[in-house]
Amino acid sequence: MSLTVLQTDFPTLNLVNRGKVRDIYDLGEHLLLVTSDRLSAFDVIMAEGIPNKGKVLNQISIFWFRQMEDIVANHIVATDVNDFPAETHPYRAQLEGRSMLVKKARPLPVECIVRGYVAGSGWKEYRQSGTICGIGLPAGLAESAKLDQPIFTPSTKAELGEHDENIPFSEAVRLCGQEVAEQVRDISIAIYNRARDFARDKGILIADTKFEFGVQEDGSLLWIDEALSPDSSRFWPLDHYQPGGPQPSFDKQFVRDYLETLDWNKQAPPPPLPSEIVAKTSEKYQEALRLLTGITL
Repeated sequence: MSLTVLQTDFPTLNLVNRGKVRDIYDLGEHLLLVTSDRLSAFDVIMAEGIPNKGKVLNQISIFWFRQMEDIVANHIVATDVNDFPAETHPYRAQLEGRSMLVKKARPLPVECIVRGYVAGSGWKEYRQSGTICGIGLPAGLAESAKLDQPIFTPSTKAELGEHDENIPFSEAVRLCGQEVAEQVRDISIAIYNRARDFARDKGILIADTKFEFGVQEDGSLLWIDEALSPDSSRFWPLDHYQPGGPQPSFDKQFVRDYLETLDWNKQAPPPPLPSEIVAKTSEKYQEALRLLTGITL
């Protein structure tokens, strides 16, 4: 099992943000994104890292960013440490496979979520009101049912430890402006549709996913952060798909399901994760990478 990287500390580089998973360094013209092996569940970061998780997320994101370049520009400048600025090279051992050099952009104040199936918070709302994020849906849908057309359901961006909140499209318009809101909605759905079809051929159903976009100084839009990873998406194995209940998954739902069996209030500090849960979760992430990209770590 590889070395688990819970966080990076590069004293000669300028750390500007440590998020749930990524450590971000400002290198001047560009940013250095380092994807750790941290795992958050219910917006609480677990004490244990998931071996190779950061490398999986980074490699899957690079794969999808490149698949979708004709739909929208992305923030990648370089993915090989050899092509990074010399000041990063002393930290090569921790950077290889889990980092990318990216363009700077001002993140939009919304997260762009596309749902193709009735799951998660969407299922809870649908049971109560027949809607998801205020969008009316046909009656009688089962949990995990496929929607006729994917829907765009933006959310606010919460601070670390807080929960994102679903918002109607009209609120996304208020926050981003009509033109930008419509642009990211259409781009998000176009990316989702292409990724859904590609992944299905590889044996994975992408039930839903979350995108982030930013605006560059010249006003142009960039796809940023991560791309269709097991952290930002629900991945279900096609051969086990059975509407009418929750589905097995390739993502951190495995950890969430374990945590739901505990008497835990979903506040920090988190309960310890058993070694078998950690190992199984690592296997799930790596299996998703192998199926989608052919890459084996």
